[in-house]
Parts: sequence; structure tokens; C-alpha cells
Amino acid sequence: MFSIGDFAQYGRVSARMLRHYDAIGLLCPARTDPVTGYRFYEAAQLARLNRIIALKDLGFSLQQVGAILAEEVSVPELRGMLRLRRAELAATLAAAGERLAQVEARLRSIESEGHMSADDVVVKPTGTVLLAELSGIAAGYGPEDIGPVIQPLYAELCAHLEAAGVTPAGPGLAYYEDVRGSAAGDEPGPGAVLVHAGLTVTAEALTRAGAWCGGTGAPATGTPTATGLGFDVVALPGLECAATVVHRGPMSRILPTAQNLAHWIDANGYRSAGYARELYLECPPDQEKWVTEIQEPVVRAAPDTP
Repeated sequence: MFSIGDFAQYGRVSARMLRHYDAIGLLCPARTDPVTGYRFYEAAQLARLNRIIALKDLGFSLQQVGAILAEEVSVPELRGMLRLRRAELAATLAAAGERLAQVEARLRSIESEGHMSADDVVVKPTGTVLLAELSGIAAGYGPEDIGPVIQPLYAELCAHLEAAGVTPAGPGLAYYEDVRGSAAGDEPGPGAVLVHAGLTVTAEALTRAGAWCGGTGAPATGTPTATGLGFDVVALPGLECAATVVHRGPMSRILPTAQNLAHWIDANGYRSAGYARELYLECPPDQEKWVTEIQEPVVRAAPDTP
């Protein structure tokens, strides 16, 4: 047997904690000296202590820990519970990381106000592009809303293209629309956005895959058309006039770039004519090395227009 001090050392806990566990009946000593009151523990009790600490560290209250151990859960059952709890905590950590990224993006916006050079912005038309695409609904237009929607869309799109034998012929391009009509699904909230995640493809590749509207011909310009292969195709019209700027780094930090572009548009006599498009020029595994061209459709502002 071990004294409470020795048992505490083996279990990497404090003697005070062991006394508390004894007081609430969670881990009682194997023997207590009736004269001195000293507590003594057996090595076999380390197994119960390990379970208590593991469950407590994963967020369970001591009352919950006691209830779980009272049911005498098996090792596989306990392992499954711990894995589930670990997944929940990992999701919470990921969400906290996303929130931190948005806070950092706001700080960057504040720090970089007015720092965009006129040389950073290029006003130009963009051409029509043939896209294979998937779409989904985001609750809003912020990076925290778009990211969780667009990333799975691109993963699914790539899988469908690979299965169909269609190799992308150019960069990805995302564009956005207000949610309206039947495209909205079941009553999306106010401010919801329809997200289109597209990859540039060629007509030849689509024809070989039999993806022209199910084999009936080319898609109508601007209208996503089902292919029967798990993705849509669209001939996306170009923008007559776009204020463009290159953003470097992950899309979670796009806010400073987008807001600096807004300042430039306002200062140079333009106004926005719709949602910006995102042309993903370089997308290596390290998102810090991403290069994205932001394409904001613009028109000349009328004199004295606020």
C-alpha cells in the first residue's frame, strides 16, 4: 500500500485533491488507519484515478464523473466517450480560432486604413469564364459565414470532377448572389448569400465527360445548368468594369483588403455594382501563401451622389 503522499505522486495529483475525492465518495482509500486517520491506497486504484482525471480534463463535472464510473463503463465504451468529447472540444477550439482570426482581421483593417496605394488597384474588364460549380447558402457575407460553406463545396466539387475525369483548366472563381426565390431553400435568415464555388474548365473536357447539360448542349450564359455528374456548369459573364486588387494570405483575413478597396472605390469616383468575385490564383496547402484577386464590379458614381 501507499501513503496518500506517495499515491499522489504516482497519480500526478495533489494529496489535497485525493482528500476531496474521498470526501465526496469518488475515490476512497483502500484503508484508513482508525487511530491516526492516515489514508492508504493500492496500486490498482490508479486505474480509477486515471479515469477520473481524464473525464474531468475533458470537461465533465465531478458529479458526472461519479455517475459515469458508477455505471462501470467498459474500456471501449470509455474510449468512445473520450473520443466524442475530444471531438467536441476540438470543434470548440476551431470555432475559437476562427473568432480570433476575425478579431485579428478587424485589427488589421483599423491599422491599414488609408494605406492602399493607387498602384495596388487595377480597373479592368474581365472575360466570360466557363465554370464547373456547386452552390450553397451562407448565413451572411462575412468571412466567418462564407468559409464554412465554401470550403466543403470546393472539396465536393473536386471529388465530382475527378470522378467524371474532368481536369480543371484554370483557377477557381467564387461569386455571390442575394438569396431569392426557390434557390433559397427553406426560409434562410436575413442577409443570407448564395455562394457559388467554381473551377475553370474547358468545353472539350466537359464534352468528353458528357457533362453538357446531360448531353443536350452548352449551358445558357449566366445560368448554372445541371450535368447529371454531381456538379453544374455555367458560362459566367465577365464584368464590364471591375476594380481589382490582389489579396495575399488566407481568406479569413480578407477584410482589410476588401475594406481598403472600398475606400479606393469611394475616393476615385466609383461605386460598387454588386458582390465582389474571388479569383483564386494560387492555393497551395499553406494558406499563408494563397494569392487571390478580388474583382469588385463598379460603375462611375453620378456627380454629388453620396
